[in-house]
Amino acid sequence: MENVSHIDKLESIKSFQSTIGKSEKALAQMTQKGASTTLIKKRLKALYIGLAILENVWNHRPHHYTQEDLAEARHVLTGLFPSIENIYAKSKAGSPQRTLLERRIKSLELAVQAIDDLSNE
Repeated sequence: MENVSHIDKLESIKSFQSTIGKSEKALAQMTQKGASTTLIKKRLKALYIGLAILENVWNHRPHHYTQEDLAEARHVLTGLFPSIENIYAKSKAGSPQRTLLERRIKSLELAVQAIDDLSNE
């Protein structure tokens, strides 16, 4: 985790913040419509944990999550990869969407790695 460039750190944190914002909007819309929100709440919690762990590792911000929280977040975050990679494969080279997806994949990989590192301490 020490070899991550400053730019990658900033982009990863921004990517998480963006994904959290989109997920919060989706949750609000789903709640309004009366749709089931179990999955989006689970993903949102995992995103909050992923962001908190990256900020803990890179900016020395404390986090209050248990090993159980970290394990569940890791499971949920890794579960996002297939769908993101599928969308990525369909996106056009050089497109803004592809850039966004590359950053999202990188940020998720870094969060999973940070969770693994913390869990092995």
